[in-house]
Amino acid sequence: MRKNLHPAYRPVVFRDPSAEYAFLTRSTATSDKTVEWSDGRTYPVIDVDVSSASHPFYTGRGRIVDSAGRVERFRQRYSKM
Repeated sequence: MRKNLHPAYRPVVFRDPSAEYAFLTRSTATSDKTVEWSDGRTYPVIDVDVSSASHPFYTGRGRIVDSAGRVERFRQRYSKM
């Protein structure tokens, strides 16, 4: 097996600044920014735009579209033709 073929797999913090949410996991992603984690160690940090803490599907803030009402209005409008 060839050496230095795969990128380094190490602990990285992913942070969602809009939701003030961060989690530590392992990844091959790299970053020049670092953050001190609750265990006292310093890890590279990657800022993300959307996480499970801010996504409307996971937070329950999503809109529900009334598709049944739209279908009925369409049928009423064009059934006369």
